[in-house]
Amino acid sequence: MYLLGLRLLPLLLPLLSLQQQDLSENKVAIGRMILPALEKATSFMEKRFRELNLDGVVGFWVLEVQLKGVLEKWGQEPALKPLSLRVENIVKKLLPLITRATIYLKLSDSMYFKEFQETLQPGFWNLPHSWSQINTSMIYSKFDNSDFFSEELSDSCMALLLGTKKEGLQPCTVTDVCRELMTKPGCTGYTLSHQLLYFLFAKMKGCSDGLFLQSKYYMDIFCANMMALNLKTEEVGYPFLDRDLFMENIMFCGISGYSDFYKPRWLQIILTWQQPKEGCFGKPYDNRKQLPRVGKDQQQSLRRVKRREKGFSDGCSSHKTGVAVAALGGFLYHSAEHSPTITKAR
Repeated sequence: MYLLGLRLLPLLLPLLSLQQQDLSENKVAIGRMILPALEKATSFMEKRFRELNLDGVVGFWVLEVQLKGVLEKWGQEPALKPLSLRVENIVKKLLPLITRATIYLKLSDSMYFKEFQETLQPGFWNLPHSWSQINTSMIYSKFDNSDFFSEELSDSCMALLLGTKKEGLQPCTVTDVCRELMTKPGCTGYTLSHQLLYFLFAKMKGCSDGLFLQSKYYMDIFCANMMALNLKTEEVGYPFLDRDLFMENIMFCGISGYSDFYKPRWLQIILTWQQPKEGCFGKPYDNRKQLPRVGKDQQQSLRRVKRREKGFSDGCSSHKTGVAVAALGGFLYHSAEHSPTITKAR
């Protein structure tokens, strides 16, 4: 067998070389798709860093971490050198911009900033180094659409978890109310994404006792259902009002390590939502004056979860831009390890 292996080696080497070449070509193709969008978004941040809300800045911070991860993965591949230089240029711009944006955040909303400033600290966001896929058996048979969700309560639970709710409080604190809110089954929309974010924050903080012994179980459930919602959004043609949540689900479940959120067709559709001139994400740039009418339920939902959202007169959205760049950064980071074949959208 050993001798047979030696004889086959000269035949296998060219095949392995071709396979490696194909992988590099796929990485180059994906990089060429994503990097122009990230460069435009970085230019948007250069102009608007004083005005971004915390969600927007967090999105760019996650992007910066992802791009550093990409550079590590791309390291020794000569074919990726030109793209690596472009990534390095974005990272060099982002670091000082995030620092300056953080100063303005602290001035504009000091209380909220104090509770969530840890999410803007170096080392908070860790990238996945192993990947899993969602378990379709965990999808709820029925979603609960009752309006029980409170953004204020959710923020309070997150701050308790981070240890920033009040002086001297230990991180990873869970109250009965927070346990009930963050594990309630059947939730949908932003309620569901906040439930995942809670356990994602716990993972980043290193919380591993009590409720968090079951973190993987809950994250599996939430991302299975977030996938179901994203597939539904795709099925009905990506309505404008659903796009923010669609990208948020990709951002959160992607950084949680669920690789099936990085579908090439979703990458291609997200890229079409960027405003080509401003570089941001927000209202449809070609139909800004004729946005779809928002029903009462959707208006209530938007008010509930967008208390600190910042929209701009040119149609740009701070939150939507933040989740978009972090979703796109996730696609790029994932492709550095996995390289699906990209086909042009019809």
